[in-house]
Amino acid sequence: MRFALQRAVEKPAPPPQEGPPAAAVGEAVVAELFVTQRLGLVRLAFLLVGDQETAEDVVQDAFAALHRRWSRLTGHDRLLPYLRASVVNGCRMVHRRRAIMGRFTGERQTPFWSAEAAVLLGETRREVFRAVRALPRRQREAVVLRYYLDLSEAEIAEAMGISCGTVKSTVSRALKTLTVKLEADR
Repeated sequence: MRFALQRAVEKPAPPPQEGPPAAAVGEAVVAELFVTQRLGLVRLAFLLVGDQETAEDVVQDAFAALHRRWSRLTGHDRLLPYLRASVVNGCRMVHRRRAIMGRFTGERQTPFWSAEAAVLLGETRREVFRAVRALPRRQREAVVLRYYLDLSEAEIAEAMGISCGTVKSTVSRALKTLTVKLEADR
């Protein structure tokens, strides 16, 4: 303990910084990302969790975590993939919480359709949305990232924490399942 205190005292003071402090730069970058990327991330979260309020909460939590961790992040050029991965992981947490609550209450939460959402999504889009929502979690995430955000296989693999080969097979299985489901509903 004594040596740790001694080393802390012996550390030289950092050289004076030129320009704005790093915290101010971080706030500006996060604010700009929020303005430019929030809507797309909310849409991603909405497709994964099924309701607007929860989607907005997940995205807000991802931006708050980015802001808190700014000084510890090293890849400031990779912030958007970091945010996407945070949103996908936040949606996974929401599904885990819902599953736990469903075990205790015996009921499963389903997304509700607000008047605004009903206007935004036509009947065909609602059918596709329901079919995508019925996919297993991993397949749903891969399809949304691939066809909604138009990410490459490498970007999807990074966001989901899986290999590119797994992305290909997961998307393929999801598309087969969607084809069967949507043709059966006709």
